[in-house]
Parts: sequence; C-alpha cells; structure tokens
Amino acid sequence: MTASPSVSPKNHLVPILIIAGLFFILGFVTWINGALIPFMKTINELTDAQSYLVASASYISFVVMALPASYILNKIGYRKGMSLGLIIMAVGALVFIPAAEARTYWVFLTGIFIQGIGMTLLQTAANPYITILGPIESGARRIAIMGIANKIAGALGSLIFGALLLSGIDKVKDQLTNASAEEKSLLLDTMADSVFMPYVIMAVVLLILGLLIRKAHLPHVEAAEAEDTEAGATTKTNIFQFPHLWIGVLALFVYVGAEVIAGDTIIAYGISLGFPASDAKFFTTLTLLAMVITYALGVLLIPKYLKQGAALKISAALGIIFSILILLTTGFTSVLFVACLGISNALVWPAIWPLTLEGLGKFTKTASALLIMAISGGAIIPPLYGRIVDSKKLELISNGIEESKALSEASTSSYWILIPCYALILFFAIWGYKYKSWGRS
Repeated sequence: MTASPSVSPKNHLVPILIIAGLFFILGFVTWINGALIPFMKTINELTDAQSYLVASASYISFVVMALPASYILNKIGYRKGMSLGLIIMAVGALVFIPAAEARTYWVFLTGIFIQGIGMTLLQTAANPYITILGPIESGARRIAIMGIANKIAGALGSLIFGALLLSGIDKVKDQLTNASAEEKSLLLDTMADSVFMPYVIMAVVLLILGLLIRKAHLPHVEAAEAEDTEAGATTKTNIFQFPHLWIGVLALFVYVGAEVIAGDTIIAYGISLGFPASDAKFFTTLTLLAMVITYALGVLLIPKYLKQGAALKISAALGIIFSILILLTTGFTSVLFVACLGISNALVWPAIWPLTLEGLGKFTKTASALLIMAISGGAIIPPLYGRIVDSKKLELISNGIEESKALSEASTSSYWILIPCYALILFFAIWGYKYKSWGRS
C-alpha cells in the first residue's frame, strides 16, 4: 500500500502540517477528560464508575459514527469532512453552557458525545490519510509525529483545564461536608459555572478553524490495490478474509482503553492516594510527557533502526511490566508508574495502524472505519476500571477499613485490568499481524 503517485514526497510537508494541526486539536479536546472526571464527580456527586462515563460519552461516539463518517467522507471529501467535524465539535462545546446552568450530568455527557461525533469525523479522515501519504514502512513514523502534536496539546489542555476546573476543589469538598442543602447547592452551582467561559472560547476557536480548513490544501491519496500480489492468489472479496485486520481491531480496542486509563484516571488516582488536587492536576501531564518523549524516539528510530513490529513488542512488554509495578508500589512511586504507561502506549497506535492496514488495498477505507470503531475501547474499559474500584472499595469498607484508605487500596489494586490488555497487544505484535489469510500467515 503506497501513496497516490500524484503526491510526491516533496509535497507532503503542507498536508502533514495541516493534519498535525488537527491532531493537536484532537489531543487538546480529548485529554481534558482527566480534569473533567474529578470535576464532574464533585459537582454531580457521582460514584467512581459514574464519573468515568465522561470517557464513555466521548469514545462511544466512535462506534456510532465510524461507518457513517466513512460514508460522509466518501461523499464530501477529506477537506469538507474535517471542516464539518470541527463545526460539530464547536456545537458540542456550546452544550456545556446549558449543562452548567442546570448542573445536569446527562446534558454534560450529551455535549461530550456531540464533540466525540466531530472527533470521529476527524479521526476517520486523518489516520488513514497520514498512513498512506507515504511508504507504508514509515507509516508509524508519520503517525508518531502526529502523536507528538496530539500529546503536547493534551498536556496543555490538561494543565489549562486542570487549573480552571480543579482550582479550589479540595476547599469546596471540605465545605460540602458541613454545608446545609441550600449552601451545598449554591457551592456546586458556582463550581459548575466555571466551565462557561472555557467552553465558549473553545467553541469559537473550533468554529473558526472549521471554516478555515475548507481552504486548506490537501492532495488526494488512495491506497494501492495490492492485496493480491502473490502469484495464483484468489481475489479477496470482503474484509472477513483478513484475520490480521480483526486481531488488529481488537488490539486497538484494548489499547485505547489502556491509554485512557493511564491518562484519565491518574488525577483521580492521585487524589485517592491523598495528594491535593492542586498537585494531582499535573499528573496527566507526566503521562503525556512520557508519550511525547517516546514519540520523538519513534520518529528518530522508525523505520531505519527499529521496525514497527519490534516497537510494538517492546511497548506491549513494557505495559505489562509497568502495570505490575503499579500494583506492587504505593504513593507517588505508584503514580509515576501510571505515568510511565505513557512510554508503553506511545508507539502502539502508530504501529498498529500500518501493520493492520498493510495489504488491504481496496478494503483500506472500510478497515480504517473498523479501526476507528475500536476507539470505543476508551468508552468501555475505563468505566469497567471504575466499577472494579467501587466494588473493591465497598468490600474493604465492609471489612472495617476506613473509607479513604479503602479508596486508595481499591484504586491501586484495580489497575490489574491493564495486564490482559497489554498481553493481547503483545500477541498481535508477535503473531497476530502475520495472519493475512485464514489457515496460513
């Protein structure tokens, strides 16, 4: 699978910069969830499992919209599709205004879901586009560059929204303990209003960018018809004839779940361990910093010094090791190992995409939509982590453990859910991507 011959390497710079800008926007909007989760938990008085529906509302849109997004892009093209995605994200941001006024959780979730629909359009266009914009062997390198833009934006978003939404949250929690019903409602309403201005600004910026992207220069590229290069091979007629695709989709599903847990739970995890929110708000940045450094290494090493498959094997193995170390340590050391998951996560997405799309030819667009749907792992696995935390916490409390200590122990021990996720990714890295046909690799 190669880029369209009409797009020469020297003409790649402008479209790469444009797509990098879109990944920056995606990163900023996606990674503010780490601050939103403890914020929503407080203002709407939620359980841990309920609070992680913030992630679910965002990522479940990829299941609902991936195939429709593929259809839309086929009809209107990349440029108009990206413009539409940005405008839809702006609409989702505006929904936060009535949500804050009513302090109603499902309205907040609706706004997040609408933003997720817009992000689905952007992801469905941007990922296959950047993958096939050059040689497939260096696809992971190009996606790693996108990842740097994505995670730098995520770090900025986490810091900015952490400061805006979590400032004074510990004081508010203390005041809520002894407040009357009327005082409690006033405190929470005031806190909810803090989302108003940030989301108005976000909506305006997204709308402007949505209008500007229509004038962007994005050359047309297509995947080469290369799925039948072997002599005597029978022409494949549907995507079910590519087992490596389905294993890749499953690997991406668990990966996104693991990545969201690493980035979106770390602030709440730090707070559960007793760190003040003023300190914990920086923890997501540690995860993203680890990812950016590893992305940069990927850009330098892939494919000249490190093959995509090898990078994926190393990443999965490190994920298993870091997950075990989270379980075996306590306090800030444990938090640091959650942040270290950024190292193991950084090159998984860049490696899975080209390894999965290789050799799919005319099925590349459909396969890309399936991979986008796999992002729904971020909607399912983090709330599952939250449910495990809630269940374990109740069990410990019933055994006479103080609530704060029970929450701390439950939050730590529940990270075991990451181990099977990374084990499946390791399977894909060693064997799964080789299964190009049923019955033979």
